Amino acid sequence: MAKRPAKAIGSISRGSGLALGEAVFRSLCEAMQAGHYRAGDRLREEEVAQRLKVSRTPVREALGRLAARGFVEPAAGRGLIVRSLDISEVLELYAMREILEGAAARLAAEHASRLEVDALSDIEQAFTDASDAAEMARLNRAFHEAICRAARNRYLDNASRELQDWIALLGPTTFTVTGRPSTSHREHQAIINAIAARDGDKAERLAREHIREALRCRLKLLQKQ
Repeated sequence: MAKRPAKAIGSISRGSGLALGEAVFRSLCEAMQAGHYRAGDRLREEEVAQRLKVSRTPVREALGRLAARGFVEPAAGRGLIVRSLDISEVLELYAMREILEGAAARLAAEHASRLEVDALSDIEQAFTDASDAAEMARLNRAFHEAICRAARNRYLDNASRELQDWIALLGPTTFTVTGRPSTSHREHQAIINAIAARDGDKAERLAREHIREALRCRLKLLQKQ
């Protein structure tokens, strides 16, 4: 399984402004979010270093951070494997996600500019035009990140970014569940309308309902495993 990311992950950009270890860490987190690394995939220092075209030292640092945060665990033999979340962890993750997404939508209703609301609509249009679940998942992340930015709260933004890294461990996107793309679109549009109307109460309620529906679909996927 570990060979799947070889074609998907490019080299690290030296001009990113990040320390090399941080850049490798972010690259691995983004690869997990994109589904290039999945639960059970093996990560070896040498292979990751070759793929990212860096030395093994920043890779070792990045893998150590992933292990410290619980994203990977020792494999039988050499290397580490991406860990999976058990059902209790999934429920805890979605409970926190519901709180954060609700707060972000409420604050966005208070602070979002007209341009930011228009940007949400543009992302949602791209979501409806997307032809595959992976692209929908990418645009869905962009949608929620845009709401969080519009909330104008750096602490909420940091907490949401942390949560996104954990969401990467969940496995296949819920947009593979029959009917989920269309219901998600309706939920997204309702949230946009509430933010545009400056209705914080409604925006928060709709965002929470949206995450609860996402959890329902996630549990469906887990039942099939």
